[in-house]
Amino acid sequence: MITRNTLASQLRDYLQHRITRAALVDWAEHAMMEEEFDERDLDTIRDITSRLGLADVREFGLTWEDCEGYLSRLGYRTKVDVVQASQPTPGERSSEGSGNLP
Repeated sequence: MITRNTLASQLRDYLQHRITRAALVDWAEHAMMEEEFDERDLDTIRDITSRLGLADVREFGLTWEDCEGYLSRLGYRTKVDVVQASQPTPGERSSEGSGNLP
């Protein structure tokens, strides 16, 4: 059964690059055809899942704002944490511009 939490987990995994957009779309398409939705949140879950199933179509797509809105409708909020990917070498430090995060 697809619940708010199930759907939020799929969106979280997509935003954290644990699954691809194609995998999210496949999951949503399968859910629409084969799974039952929690009756308590049927309209919201069905609407969001159906939109995710179309995320691979150019006219629909899937933006960060879409995901943020879907998560909000499911009772979640998003938070971004920016971390440095790796420590720069001494040579790279001297070429850094002033636009870099501290």
